[in-house]
Amino acid sequence: MRQRPGCERDGMSEPTTDGSWRTVAAVTGWQTAASLCYYTIFASTGLVREAFSLSESLVGVFLTAGVLGYTLALFPSGALVDGYGEKPAMVVGLFALAVAVVGVSFAPSYALLLVTAGLLGVAYSAAMPGSNRGIVAAAPAGSKNLAMGLKQVGVTAGSGASSVIITGVAAFAAWQTGFWLIAVVAVVYALFFAVEYRGTPGTGRLERPQLGGLSDNRVYVALVAAGLFIGASIYSMLGYTILYVQDVVGTSPAIAGGVLAATQVTGSIGRIGAGSLADRLGGVNGAATVALAQLTGAVVLFGLLAGAGGSLVFTVVVFVALGLTIHGSTGVFYSCLSGVVDDGDIGAATAGGQTAINTGGLLAPPLFGIVVESLGYGAGWTVVTVSTVAAALLLFVVTRRL
Repeated sequence: MRQRPGCERDGMSEPTTDGSWRTVAAVTGWQTAASLCYYTIFASTGLVREAFSLSESLVGVFLTAGVLGYTLALFPSGALVDGYGEKPAMVVGLFALAVAVVGVSFAPSYALLLVTAGLLGVAYSAAMPGSNRGIVAAAPAGSKNLAMGLKQVGVTAGSGASSVIITGVAAFAAWQTGFWLIAVVAVVYALFFAVEYRGTPGTGRLERPQLGGLSDNRVYVALVAAGLFIGASIYSMLGYTILYVQDVVGTSPAIAGGVLAATQVTGSIGRIGAGSLADRLGGVNGAATVALAQLTGAVVLFGLLAGAGGSLVFTVVVFVALGLTIHGSTGVFYSCLSGVVDDGDIGAATAGGQTAINTGGLLAPPLFGIVVESLGYGAGWTVVTVSTVAAALLLFVVTRRL
């Protein structure tokens, strides 16, 4: 495998899509629908805590179940994408997400809730390998970082919409109703995507991901290590924003859901802005530099949460700014991942990076919950601050090696 330290396309296989913004939009729409389904578990933390009488740490285990299913299926999904192209995995995955969302809503016990959350994660596993491969092929020349940022807006847009739908519908109907509505949306878009999207061909063979070459790529390894801490910070924030706003600020679940949705709106803005700026700065180095700046800002903001709190206005401002920074950094992070490996390794490389992010997500939410139960939210946000510092230091290493 050949490392690509920059954005040059010499020696790369030519994309088989039309390189149009229409194709980028189709993939972005798919990412939005998929994230709308997956992030129901994060949007419903307050409702699930009440419905099943859970502690904060058990809420964290619920989130971990979803991330665990996602993580375990990532490499098989990456192999499927590299072997048979992204379209089959994305179409089947979106239908499976719709089924899993309904399954979560019907879980009669906490044990079965964990099982259905895990299956939801498995269904979501095609998201990053498939959509990243599609974007790399579809991005118009010179706009790869912007296209990746736009696609990543689908994550924040889906998550934000999920927060509004799940908490908003629960204000006047059974809490499960929002899940059913989201499942319908997923099925409709899966049918549209199957007709509209052409996709790129794979190798025609199902092979074990070639991780040996990736592990020799020092820039890629540093990015994966950074992803571990980015995931810990992002998943802690996603999992406990609603509970923090309810418990510390004292708002209703609907208002708390609105705060989480606001972070996703600004996360979308941050991803578009970061991608555009990275393209202006130039290729992988530009993407890494922008990501480093965003993580540095997130360190300051998480530090503010650790040291103060209680005011709704203060809380909203900090979380909105965190959307621009830590949530807005993932588009350029994935641009870096796909930019330092060959096109034929994108599925496996993305699976490796996403596995690192998810591993952080597996460990951090339960730990955050335990710390909150023992020492309070200030201590919990301190842990997240330290994690973000580690991610920023590793991104600094990446910028020095490019």
